[in-house]
Amino acid sequence: MFDLITPLTIGLVGSFHCIGMCGPIAVALPLKKHHVTAKIAGAFLYNFGRTVTYGILGLLFGLLGRGIQLTGLQQWTSILLGVVMILSVLFPYFFKQRINFNTLVSGYAGRLISNLRKLFNNRSYKSLLGIGLLNGLLPCGLVYVAIAGAINTNQILTGAAFMVLFGIGTIPMMLLVSLTGNMISSNIRSGMRKVVPYFIVLLGILFILRGLSLGIPYISPKAEKLIPAERTIEESCCH
Repeated sequence: MFDLITPLTIGLVGSFHCIGMCGPIAVALPLKKHHVTAKIAGAFLYNFGRTVTYGILGLLFGLLGRGIQLTGLQQWTSILLGVVMILSVLFPYFFKQRINFNTLVSGYAGRLISNLRKLFNNRSYKSLLGIGLLNGLLPCGLVYVAIAGAINTNQILTGAAFMVLFGIGTIPMMLLVSLTGNMISSNIRSGMRKVVPYFIVLLGILFILRGLSLGIPYISPKAEKLIPAERTIEESCCH
């Protein structure tokens, strides 16, 4: 059964992190501030664009997850994704003076930001939608966590739904930022962001437990032996 709560929770809790990362973009959106209805419509279009991009990413990575399932490696993949989530929090903390992860994607992010700047010069609904679509492609650790969840669904459409629900979960906070500007103080934003690393580590642990298949209801249900899905289908047909 597809879990609706997990992606929504990732989006909602993670949106505290978004205030710091994507908040400046949301605050600077070229909204028609003298028309309340137009301002709200523009903010919704921006967030709709982000969610569409997340959905497309979910399709692609859900396809990857489906391929992994067909090889029978889905449980090992769940464990690996969980380990990567935990390391993504620990590495910057322990090696922040030695490793600068931002430099790894600086060229890619720079090109996206250049295109975003062009759209910011145009106060139209089309440009707001375009800003949202491109914003969804910006490097973001939280999006990578959601992508890991999409992979772990092992289904194409379910992966897309996972990412769309993740995007929907981020909308309330991002919409608030777009409409209220910098009314949320820096101290509150900083406090909110401190919650996110603990949440990511918790998700990583849950991914690992799921992969270990310990027989714990809802957390680590017992799974069949790690055999390719195609082989399972063939065996069921033969019998």
